[in-house]
Amino acid sequence: MRPMRKTKRVKVGNVGVGGGNPIVVQSMTSTDTRDVKATVEQARRLAEAGCEIVRIAIPDMEAVDALKGIRKEIAVPLVADVHFDHRLAIASLPHVDKIRINPGTIGSEQKNREIIKALKDHKKAVRLGFNIGSLETSARKRFGLTADALVESARRWISFYEDGGFTNIVVSLKASDIKTTVEACRKTAALTDHPFHLGVTEAGTLIPSAVKSSIAFYILLTEGIGDTIRVSIAGDPLLEVRTAYEILRALNLRERGASVIACPTCSRSHIDVPRISDELEKRLAGSKEPFCISVMGCEVNGPGEAAMSDFGVVGAKNGAAIYRKGKVVKRVSAREVIEALLMEMRISNGDSRG
Repeated sequence: MRPMRKTKRVKVGNVGVGGGNPIVVQSMTSTDTRDVKATVEQARRLAEAGCEIVRIAIPDMEAVDALKGIRKEIAVPLVADVHFDHRLAIASLPHVDKIRINPGTIGSEQKNREIIKALKDHKKAVRLGFNIGSLETSARKRFGLTADALVESARRWISFYEDGGFTNIVVSLKASDIKTTVEACRKTAALTDHPFHLGVTEAGTLIPSAVKSSIAFYILLTEGIGDTIRVSIAGDPLLEVRTAYEILRALNLRERGASVIACPTCSRSHIDVPRISDELEKRLAGSKEPFCISVMGCEVNGPGEAAMSDFGVVGAKNGAAIYRKGKVVKRVSAREVIEALLMEMRISNGDSRG
């Protein structure tokens, strides 16, 4: 059980963020928002994969107009991501559940006051996001590109929004390196009880992003800091959702769908572990209920891992043994492993897992 940082609860559509709610998984569409069909399709795929809040970039008024059509087709909570132009944020509010802005890049205090008024009028939430790459000039000049600059910017604008009578706020502080991100989040968490969105920004492609995000999330989440997360990956956003759940599963914080435990293989392996594992992950990608499958190449650790899994396969000289709840239920040839496992899941649990 991780220590719980006591935070306010922010409602984003039908999803609660902070206030003791489970950690929420987010992602962002990579389509051109003005292409309504493509954006709706990707948002639906993200939601099906377990994304609980979907963020959409709003670069101009044409994108705002498209947002109206997107909202009609999408049930998952939507966030409008707006930079520079406060009018885009205000125009988006009727069609989304939250906006994400950087108050410093929005510009003047007056423009932010107009946003605060619109947020109150529409009863929506805001994420005040502070990124090292888009720091306001005053903080950058005083502190440089440091965690303290992020903290100073966050402190100033959180107070500004609170003084304006608005508290339905989620906060994020991000850098492209772990140390700055963690330091900024720690220092700001000591100053406020608003919920935190975690991420390492511009984290790179799949492997670098997964590594950076895992380390940063481990440090912060085990300290009780973090109420919603995004794994930023340069690539298919569906990978962000899957990776986020794998991180939360590894930290024993949340589980969703199939977890495939696979041995690294060696010359003792009797089955093609990588191929079987990859195919199972693809075939079970739509599953929601958590369960564990072990794919083991030989008898060294195979029976032990299979005993701790819901389902398993262990390679043997003459094929493979299929396990259910730690017991061998059938023996099959190596080429029959995948279908035999899926069939055993159907028999045991119904079609939802097979």
